[in-house]
Amino acid sequence: MTRFSFSAAAFLFAAACASTSPKPNEKAESSSAAIRVAEEVGATHSPNAALHLQLAKEQFQHARMLTAQKDKAQADRLLMRAQADAELSLALARSEEEKADARGAIDKLKTLKESAPQ
Repeated sequence: MTRFSFSAAAFLFAAACASTSPKPNEKAESSSAAIRVAEEVGATHSPNAALHLQLAKEQFQHARMLTAQKDKAQADRLLMRAQADAELSLALARSEEEKADARGAIDKLKTLKESAPQ
């Protein structure tokens, strides 16, 4: 009987802990994902992209602090700004990458033109 009551108490404790944990915040998840993608694409290599990536990270951290202080409305606004800055950082990084690819293609074309018999 003691074994049963201990098992039941453990189950009830686990259920209570599970039910009181906060649900994942979709805004936090999408902001975090946008920051990760910008980092993976190489936003740190472009000064403008790196600036917006840093802003996104700071806003994300500040939002986490506000969430802990129970200021959900302000935290949500900061998370949206963080996501927007991360997405801008990503766009800027891709733009720099595309510019570099275009410069490479132009250089290759120039080399081919110079080496072609006239």
